[in-house]
Amino acid sequence: MAKKKEIKEESLEKQLWKSADKLRKNIDAAEYKHIVLGLIFLKYISDAFEELYTTLKTGDGEFAGADPEDKDEYKAENVFFVPQDARWAFLQGSAKQPTIGNIGKTVDGAMDVIEKENSSLKGVLPKVYARQNLDPTSLGELIDLISNIALGDAKSRSADVLGHVFEYFLGKFALAEGKKGGQFYTPRSVVELLVEMLEPFKGRVLDPCCGSGGMFVQSEKFVADHQGKINDISIYGQESNQTTWRLAKMNLAIRGIDSSQVKWNNEGSFLNDAHKDAKVDYIIANPPFNVSDWNGDLLRKDGRWNYGIPPTGNANYAWIQHRV
Repeated sequence: MAKKKEIKEESLEKQLWKSADKLRKNIDAAEYKHIVLGLIFLKYISDAFEELYTTLKTGDGEFAGADPEDKDEYKAENVFFVPQDARWAFLQGSAKQPTIGNIGKTVDGAMDVIEKENSSLKGVLPKVYARQNLDPTSLGELIDLISNIALGDAKSRSADVLGHVFEYFLGKFALAEGKKGGQFYTPRSVVELLVEMLEPFKGRVLDPCCGSGGMFVQSEKFVADHQGKINDISIYGQESNQTTWRLAKMNLAIRGIDSSQVKWNNEGSFLNDAHKDAKVDYIIANPPFNVSDWNGDLLRKDGRWNYGIPPTGNANYAWIQHRV
C-alpha cells in the first residue's frame, strides 16, 4: 500500500523523466536532450498562444473586434505567434495518424515556421526530429507524454510547470552525460548559493559563460521572491557552444526573460568578448575549470591581466581577472 502511495505522489517532473527516458532507445543523452527540451518549449509557446487566441476570439473587453490570427496582437502581449501547422493540437493529432512516419518532418517544419514568424527565435530551435535514429513511433509517444504537462492551459501555470520540467530535465541530462554535462548545467544548489550571496536586487547581471542560462533564471527568481519586478534586472551573457546557447535562449523564453543580450560567440569570452564595453552591476558565473586550450598564448599582452599574466596551460586565473 505504501509503495502505491509513493508512486502516486511522485512529482510530475520525475514521472515525465522516467517515461521519456524509456523512449530513448538508441539515442544518447547528449542528442536526446534537444529532442525532449525542444518539444517542451514548443508545448509552452503553443499553450501561451492558445490562451491568448481564445481570448482574442471571444473578443471581450479591450480585445473587442480583435483578429485572433493577427500577429501584432500577440507581439503586443509578448506572446510568440504560432502558425496553424505548428500548434500543439495539430502536432499531437499528426502523431496519431497512420502516416506517423512523417511526424519527424512535421515537427521540424513546425520549428522552422515558428522561427520565421518570430525573429527572436531565429537559429534557436532544434530541427532534429526527422533523423533516422529517432523512431517515429517513439516520437509520437513522446509528444503524447508532453501533452500532459500543464493541464489547464493558463499561461502563468504553463510557464511555471513547464519551466520546472525544463530545468529538471536539464539537470537529469547533465547527470546522464557525466563530466560533459557540466558544460551546460550548474547544479541548482550551487546557482542558488551564488545568487543569494550576490543579492542581485536591481541592475545589470552578466554571465560571461552562461551555459543554459541557470544563473539568469535564478537571479530573476530571487528578485521575484523579494517582491521585486522581473524587469528590475537585465541580463547580459555569452556562450561559446552554439547548441548550449540555444538551450539558454529556450530556457529564458519559457520564463519570459529578455535574452536579446545573450550572445552566441564561438570564439569565447577571451578572444572576442561580446560585452567588452558593458557596465554591469553583478557578474555571476561558473566558468569551466582547468581549461588548457583557451588561446592564452595569443593573449600574453592583453589589458585584462592587471594582477599577473595567466599561465597558457590553465584558464582559471584568466577567468578570475576577466570578471574583475
